[in-house]
Amino acid sequence: MGRIVALDVGDARIGIAVSDPMKIVANPLNTLFRKKTDEDFEEIARIVREQDAELVVCGLPKSMNNQENAQTAKTREFAEKLKSYISVPVKFFDERLTTVSAERALIEGGVRREDRKNVIDKVAATMILQNYLAYIN
Repeated sequence: MGRIVALDVGDARIGIAVSDPMKIVANPLNTLFRKKTDEDFEEIARIVREQDAELVVCGLPKSMNNQENAQTAKTREFAEKLKSYISVPVKFFDERLTTVSAERALIEGGVRREDRKNVIDKVAATMILQNYLAYIN
């Protein structure tokens, strides 16, 4: 049984989360600080291989009224390029409010402001993945 890797793709960072093999629980894995080169895609491809992933889920940012925007287009473009680096499918899943929820959880957990920026993206990716796992289960 393969795992699922989830990505919260941003302009500066990519949050990465991975499921357990039974696809029940999402766990934060890493925050990739983007170089905006092929190196970003190669690093994600390495993680997909190491985690024996069978699927990559990209959080799809939309406005609250379900409209696509500039960030949605950037995410779709990123995912399209990623497909040439990996041998597993890429799916999109609604990521509305995940970063807000991640920020709130970190604040409530007492994480200092300076430290939050280093983990917020992988926490958001974890929330995207946990929501996706709930959807498929």
